[in-house]
Amino acid sequence: MTVSLTHRDSIAVLTLGDDENRFSPGWLDDVDAALDRVVSGEPTALLTTASGKFFSNGLDLDWLAANPGEWGPYAARVQVLLARLLTLPVPTVAAVNGHAFGAGAMLAMAHDFRVMRADRGFLCFPEVDIRIPFTPGMSALIQAKTTPRTAIEVMTTGRRYGGADAAAAGLVDGAVAEDALLESAAQVVAPLVGKDAATLGTIKSVMFAATAAALTAS
Repeated sequence: MTVSLTHRDSIAVLTLGDDENRFSPGWLDDVDAALDRVVSGEPTALLTTASGKFFSNGLDLDWLAANPGEWGPYAARVQVLLARLLTLPVPTVAAVNGHAFGAGAMLAMAHDFRVMRADRGFLCFPEVDIRIPFTPGMSALIQAKTTPRTAIEVMTTGRRYGGADAAAAGLVDGAVAEDALLESAAQVVAPLVGKDAATLGTIKSVMFAATAAALTAS
């Protein structure tokens, strides 16, 4: 299963895949194309999820190992996607169905809201343990969506948060059983469908101006 876009009533459902859903160049192309469709159609909200064990395991380290000279352009492209989601002119919610690590966790954090499966899966920023420092933009994204205390913990310890712990830390807005995940996430954004896209996009762009600028800085 690859990236797909379907609809659940008036909500656009972006499914990231059914494997580790790493950020390969092709995967990034597919997600960007799906977001193009979301913002060009009827008023909607976006629910992002995946199938299987992972929400997303983040950067495609195998591709990077095979293309070591591409780190700069690749990292820039990933950050542009995060900035786009952060300021997307529709309400957004991530239904975190499984593990969300590194840039995969950042993808979840770039949504307006997050609901996580309670019984399985971890949200984690392992950069301190894998020796990949956060870029200024990635740091800004995490800090924009967490309290200072939580940002210090998640960024400097590499702690893995299960659903209940992630909710307690404010990383997600709720943790629910697997069979309630999609419905719970949909209920978060369904009342927001129909918000004026230009107005909402402007509000988000102003609210997260510094973060988006850090993510898209060359």
